[in-house]
Amino acid sequence: MTEESGDGARRRRAAPHHPRTARRLLAALGALLLVAAGVTACGADDRAICGVIVDSTSYADPATSRNDVTSKLPAFAQGCDWIGFAAVTGSSESSTCRQDPVAIAGTQAENPNDNPVVEDRVRAHRITEVLPRAVKLFDCPTEGEGSDVLGALRYLVKQLSAQRQPDKAHQIIVFSDLINNRGDLNINKLDLSESSRQQKIKELRDARLLPDMTGYAVTVHGFLREKTSSPDRFPLLEGFWREAFEAAGAGTVDLL
Repeated sequence: MTEESGDGARRRRAAPHHPRTARRLLAALGALLLVAAGVTACGADDRAICGVIVDSTSYADPATSRNDVTSKLPAFAQGCDWIGFAAVTGSSESSTCRQDPVAIAGTQAENPNDNPVVEDRVRAHRITEVLPRAVKLFDCPTEGEGSDVLGALRYLVKQLSAQRQPDKAHQIIVFSDLINNRGDLNINKLDLSESSRQQKIKELRDARLLPDMTGYAVTVHGFLREKTSSPDRFPLLEGFWREAFEAAGAGTVDLL
């Protein structure tokens, strides 16, 4: 605002200071900071319920297979709040080769005030338990001939179903060539024509040999690493497994 001096000159007078206005500005700034902190916390909580399958059969022999686990599993575990384990053996679903799951997220008792520093400390400690448990599954004792991949999937999904939370993603990482040759699925003898693939998948679903993986993200490392059959079958086998996972409800499937 302005005022006129005695000599007729007009001068600008400083606006009066309003403590109430300053307090309102500080309050608004504080609210914005709280919102930003809330967004950050929500992002940090956006982690998944996870599962790991390790093939202890012939797939476990090459050093590359073990290197896949040590190099890829730690990064996968960072995105998880809980991780279950299953081994592929000759009789996976009834196998005695087990590892206890790891609850990575801090509990209410461990972090009653939802302190992000405490949460990070708890997570950092728990994640160190994941890789040693997975690697131990490579050395499961022999349990019959062949590889029962479907049995390992059923056992793992059973664990994840007990932990299922609708608001969280569900992810599985599989270290296996997917050469299932036990029970009702022998990949090496499978008729891979389109109609036969569809018929086999229907048989597996009807017999409840394909678990319910609705919404799961599935990543397989080592798919068909030991290519023992005709090269012409490779894309057809890939098609079979993609169709099988999709029939089980999987949202995304990566065969690497």
